[in-house]
Amino acid sequence: MRMYDIILKKRQGFELTTEEINFFVRGYTAGEIPDYQAAALLMAIFFRGLNSRETADLTLAMASSGERVDLSGIPGCKVDKHSTGGVGDKTTLVLAPLVAAAGVSVAKMSGRGLGHTGGTVDKLGSIPGFKVNLTPDDFIRQVREVGVAVVAQTGNLVPADKKLYALRDVTATVDSIPLIASSVMSKKIAAGADAIVLDVKAGSGAFMRSVDEASTLARAMVAIGRQAGKKTVAVISDMDQPLGFAVGNALEVREAIETLSGQGPSDLRELCLVLGGHMLVLAGAATDVEEGMNRLAGLLERGRALDKFREMVKAQGGDPRVADEPDLLPEASYKEQVKAQEDRYVAAIHAERIGRVAMLLGAGRKTREDTIDPAVGVVLHKKVGDRVKVGDVLATLHVNNPDNLATARQLIAGAFTFSSSAPGVKKLIHGVVGLQGVVYQCLS
Repeated sequence: MRMYDIILKKRQGFELTTEEINFFVRGYTAGEIPDYQAAALLMAIFFRGLNSRETADLTLAMASSGERVDLSGIPGCKVDKHSTGGVGDKTTLVLAPLVAAAGVSVAKMSGRGLGHTGGTVDKLGSIPGFKVNLTPDDFIRQVREVGVAVVAQTGNLVPADKKLYALRDVTATVDSIPLIASSVMSKKIAAGADAIVLDVKAGSGAFMRSVDEASTLARAMVAIGRQAGKKTVAVISDMDQPLGFAVGNALEVREAIETLSGQGPSDLRELCLVLGGHMLVLAGAATDVEEGMNRLAGLLERGRALDKFREMVKAQGGDPRVADEPDLLPEASYKEQVKAQEDRYVAAIHAERIGRVAMLLGAGRKTREDTIDPAVGVVLHKKVGDRVKVGDVLATLHVNNPDNLATARQLIAGAFTFSSSAPGVKKLIHGVVGLQGVVYQCLS
């Protein structure tokens, strides 16, 4: 088998066999196939695409390129959740302990943030003492004993994806649905959960700008999950404005704690209940999503979810007092308010620009080697549809280093759009992709 023939075959639009895809993934991961040939195949895939069987084969080959987490020692159904990335997206901070409080094991490996979207482990890392790196044995032990653990992805998980993504990033082949779907799902499959709930974002702060694009990606990922034997559902949610009010690591932890306390922003609470409802259904802990949502809402109101968050933080070496004293989290030395200049309605808040402001202030990374500042970021005071008067505070910048403050001011001023009349209410949940009319049950 020759790589040249595989490239030519896909360039001509033909379907690759399972053996050809495995040959490519094994050879490239091992360094036997050079970057220039891998790049040629990626470009051929970009233009010619992959069908559902090819995409599943690529995903499974990538998932098997390194270590795979064995969660069989944890009783019951293990459910994982993944977001395609957004601005202010702190759902895992709420969702993982909330679902665990309902008796469903959540074993989650998360990534670090890059660009304008934040990473869950960076947010948790802002909690004093919190350890995001656990050994596989400690990770499994904590899920068995506490019911939940959220840790950084191990270095040997899906090495094929690390190499291929780096190559895609420099060859203009990132925005390919089959390649995105296989990248996401290879990590989820290797992480060992029995069932997966996907939060696929659509809007100005998401990788998929339109609902149609997000739906296409959602369908591709759900199809992969099915072929890999995983119960999989994708919820398509809105990211045309930041989720909640806080954007920045410690700021988002604070907002997550408010939500776990039965308060918090209504959009964050709603999304967590919807995603969590699906997680309970997949685990067989609820017969339908509505029942699951009602059960989870009760756990929030009774403080059980916050109790589980406190337990998780303590188990991972963090200071559990943050659950009751959020002021223990890092705080910025300087705060600057951005105020409205006219009496209008907020018609839109460009999520990506808000995310870029937070990144400029130090809350995010331009490259994977950058160091983040856990204290800085943006807190919004208004959302789309709100009426504002001259002098009302639109947002507060939390700043430690003023180097990029002038650029941040310009960006945030341009992130808000106003209108003379109230805009229509936009849906938070655009749709769900999954098996219809089936009660999900795990076989383990």
